[in-house]
Amino acid sequence: MAEAADFQGTSPSPARRWLRRTGALLAGAPLLAGLLQLPGAASAQATPADAPKQAGSSDGVSVSLDSLSPGVPTDGDTVTVSGTVTNNSKQTVTGAHVGLRVGPQLSTRSAIDSAAHQSDSLRASIGPEVGGKYTEKFAKLAPGVSQHFSLSVPVDKLDLGDDGVYQLGVALSGRTAARPWDRMLGIQRTFLPWQPQEADAKTKTTYLWPLISNVHVSAKTGAGESQTPVFLNDDLAKDLAPGGRLAQMLALGKDLDVTWVIDPDLLASVDAMTRSYRVQGPGDTTTAGTHQALAKQWLADLQKAVAGHEVVALPFSDPDLASLAHTGTSVTGSLSHLKDATDVASTTVQTVLHVTPKTDFAWPVDGAVDPSIIKVATSAGADKVIARSDSLRETGGLTYSPSAARPIGGGTTAVVADAGLSTAFEGDLTKAGSSTLAVQEFLAQSLELDRQTDKQRSIVVAPQRMPSASQAQAMAQAITALKGETWSQPQDLAAAAKTKPDPRATTRIPSTSAYPSSLRKQEMPRHAFEQTARTQDKLDNFQVILSDQSRVVTPFGRAMNREMSTSWRQERTEADHFRTGVESWLDDLADQVKLIDKSETKLSGRSATIPVTVQNNLVQGVDHLVLRLTSSQPTRLKIGGKAYSEQPVDVSGGHSQSVKFDTSANANGRVTVYAQLYTQDGQEYSNRVRFDVKVTEVTPTVMLVIGGGVLLLVLAGFRMYTQRKRAAARQEENGPDEAGDGPAGPENPEGPGDRLQKESDGHSPADDPEQPSDPTPDTAPESAGPSGTGERVDR
Repeated sequence: MAEAADFQGTSPSPARRWLRRTGALLAGAPLLAGLLQLPGAASAQATPADAPKQAGSSDGVSVSLDSLSPGVPTDGDTVTVSGTVTNNSKQTVTGAHVGLRVGPQLSTRSAIDSAAHQSDSLRASIGPEVGGKYTEKFAKLAPGVSQHFSLSVPVDKLDLGDDGVYQLGVALSGRTAARPWDRMLGIQRTFLPWQPQEADAKTKTTYLWPLISNVHVSAKTGAGESQTPVFLNDDLAKDLAPGGRLAQMLALGKDLDVTWVIDPDLLASVDAMTRSYRVQGPGDTTTAGTHQALAKQWLADLQKAVAGHEVVALPFSDPDLASLAHTGTSVTGSLSHLKDATDVASTTVQTVLHVTPKTDFAWPVDGAVDPSIIKVATSAGADKVIARSDSLRETGGLTYSPSAARPIGGGTTAVVADAGLSTAFEGDLTKAGSSTLAVQEFLAQSLELDRQTDKQRSIVVAPQRMPSASQAQAMAQAITALKGETWSQPQDLAAAAKTKPDPRATTRIPSTSAYPSSLRKQEMPRHAFEQTARTQDKLDNFQVILSDQSRVVTPFGRAMNREMSTSWRQERTEADHFRTGVESWLDDLADQVKLIDKSETKLSGRSATIPVTVQNNLVQGVDHLVLRLTSSQPTRLKIGGKAYSEQPVDVSGGHSQSVKFDTSANANGRVTVYAQLYTQDGQEYSNRVRFDVKVTEVTPTVMLVIGGGVLLLVLAGFRMYTQRKRAAARQEENGPDEAGDGPAGPENPEGPGDRLQKESDGHSPADDPEQPSDPTPDTAPESAGPSGTGERVDR
C-alpha cells in the first residue's frame, strides 16, 4: 500500500523504504522457517497445483499452440498438436518436456467462456499429463530461446469419456537453478469437441459471409460520354490483389456453405475498375488506373462462387441504420436516401453478378437494435432485421439458445444471431496460435449449443462486417471443420428466418436508452446529415436545367448514398472530407452555367436593346432556364415596358447565348439593372449580375445642329471631288512639260501652283479620276468576357 501511494516517477521516502523492508522481512520469516525445518517436504510439495507460476515471475515460459488436427476428432483418430515454447525468463530451463493434459468436461457455454479467459493460467486446474512416449523432451531451454514441438497422441490415449467439450492443455515442465525440481512452467489450454456419434437433433447453422468494403469512388466523373469515374485512392486494387482481404474472402468463401451478404457499392466499384478509370492524386490531379485485368478476374471468380448460393444484397453502400434512426430522421429527406439505396441494390447485383439477390434483410451495426432502428430498417421495404443475442437478450429464463427467428410485430421478423459465435473471430488473429484457439473455441461453443436441448434449432452467425484476411482464414477453417460434423448442418438465411419461432424466446425490443454507448459514439453527427440534405437541394436545383439529367443525378445520388455508409464509423475525418468533396464538386458543375459580367452601358435616346450573355461550359445543353432583367428605377428605365422582363434560355454545351432585352428611357441619369437566371419553377440559379445603364436623352435642337453639320461635310466633300477631277483633266490637255510652280512626280503628283490654277479655271478636284477606297476592316467576334467601359447598346 505504501508503494502504491508513491507518485510515479519519484523516489519513495526513506520512511517508506524502511517500512517496505521491515514488512518484507516479517512476511518472509515464516516461509524461511518452514524451508529450514522441512527441506524434503518443500521439494515434494512443489507440484504444479501447489506451486504455480506467479504472474510476472522470472521463470515464465510461454506455450503457443499453432495447430491442432483434427479439430474435431472421432474414434480411431490421432490428435496432432504443434507449436512453440519460449523461455521468457533469465534462467535456463533444464530437463524440460512438453506433454498433453486433458482437463474435465465443460458442460455449459459459460464454463467454456471462463476457461477461455484463463487459457494460459497456471493457477487453473488441469488434468494429468499423457506421458510416456507422447511427450517431447528438451535437454535445456536457454533464456529467450524458442523451440518447436509436435505431439501426436491417439484419441484413445486421451481417455475421453462422454460426448461433450473437453479442455486440452499443452504444458511445458522442467527445472530452473532457483527451483531445481520438476514443475509446470507454462501451459496453453484449448478445447477439444468430442462427438463421435450423430447427434439426435443437429443444429441448423447459417453463416453469413460478408463482402463489404470502404468507400472507394468519388462523385467526380470525366467530361466525355463514358463519364470516367475517379477513385479516391488505389486501396481497392490492393484488396483485390492476391493475398488482399477481398481476394481472400472470395477464395475462401467459394468452397463454403455460407450465405453471401454483399454491398452493391463494392460490386459497382469493382465493375467501374474493369473499364477506364482515374485515381485521385495530390490536389486536383488524377492518374490513369491500371488494374482493369485484376478487377475483371475478381468479378469473374465471384460470379462463379455465388452461382447456386443464396445472396443477400444490403442497401447500396451499406447505410448506417442506427445513425439514421438516432440522428438522421430529424433532418428532412434523410430517409429518402435509404429508399434510393434499397431500390438500386437489386439492379446492381443482377447486372454485375447475374443473380437475383434477396433485399428484404436489414443489418444494423453489430446487430444492436432499439425501436427507432427497427422502424428505420423496415421503412425502405425490409421485413427482416438481423439482430444479435447480446442486444435482444433472453429474459424468460431459458436454459438453451432458441432459434434465430423472432416475430416482433408489424409483420417484421428479427433474425437473432448468436453473439458468442458471431464474435469468435474478432481481434488480432495474425499469429497461428491465436487463430487456432479461436477456431477450437468456436467449435466447442457450437457443440455445447447443440447439446443444450434435444430440440432442433436454427442458429445464425453474423460476424464482423469487414473481416481481415487472417480473420477470414480462421472463419473458413471453423466452417470447414463444422461441415459434415455430427452435430451441425448448413442452412440458408432465408430458411432460418422462416423457422418456426420458439414461443418462449423473447420478442421484446430493448429501449433506446439500452443502446450501447460505445456504438452511439461512432454514429454520424447531425451536421453530416444536414450537409447531405444541402447537397441534395443543390442537386434538385441543378438537374432541372439539364438536357441529360442522368449524367449528374446518378453519380451524385450514389455519392450521397456513400456519405451514409456504415464504414465511416471508424473514419470520421475522412467522412467529413468526402461529404465536402461531393458538395464542392456539385458547386463547380453548377457554376459552369452562368451570366457574363457586364460593365456600364450607355443608352442614348429613348429606346434601345440591351444584350445579356449566358455562358454554358458543360458538355451537355441546358434549358428550362429563364433570364430576368430587372430595372431598379422603372420610372426612369423600363425593361420591355415594365419593371422587368423575362426570356427563356436554351444554350448548347460549350456555347454562349446573347439574350437581348428592349428598353425605353423616360429620363436622363444612371440606373442600376440586375440580371438573374431562374429555373422554370422559380428558383434562383447562379449569381446575380449587376450593372449600370447611363441614360442620355437627345433633344430636337441638338439633332438639327448635328444634321446641319453632317450636310456641310457632305457638300464640302462633293466640291473637293469635282475640283480634283477638273485638275486632272487640264493636266492631260497641257501635257507633262507644263508643270506648275513645283515638281509633279510620284511623290508630288500635283504641285500647289497647278492646283490653284485649275481651281481658278473652274476645274474641280471632283472631276479627277475616282480613287480606290481603303479596305473595310473585319469585325471582331463577340467576346465572352465583360464588356468594355463605355459600351453602347444596339439600337
